[in-house]
Amino acid sequence: MNTHIRQATNDDLDNIVPLFDAYRQFYGQPTDLPRAHAFLSERFTRNESVILVAMDGSRFVGFTQLYPLFSSVRTVRTYLLNDLFVAADARRHGVAAALLRAAAEHGRAVGVASLSLSTAHDNLPAQRLYESLGWKRDEHFREYSLSLKES
Repeated sequence: MNTHIRQATNDDLDNIVPLFDAYRQFYGQPTDLPRAHAFLSERFTRNESVILVAMDGSRFVGFTQLYPLFSSVRTVRTYLLNDLFVAADARRHGVAAALLRAAAEHGRAVGVASLSLSTAHDNLPAQRLYESLGWKRDEHFREYSLSLKES
């Protein structure tokens, strides 16, 4: 597989939506292409995230989405790598690793101090990939969340 990574634009929306919908299904959400389209369209319109896409020729085979954050303690800008997905038939070809490397390169290019992500405790293949690329598991902090709205 000859993978090329680039930053997505609003013109790519129709090609990203099926991947984003499949990503949501992977995490137990029902398929909802209009909802996926509306969500991503809003991110593009508001310039609220950076989406990097993996291409095999002209075919979209994966994506990652980065959300800007800030660290008050460190007084720096960071990115949350919130979404990473590779189409089932493109897995095991280095696409996820290429997306992670591209995310790091993009972050460096725009002056971001760090990237962060979270994954399920039992997602051992992903954890091995992250660690192989230099990501470090946080041993000092626990992550908590408070649901304010049903999705």
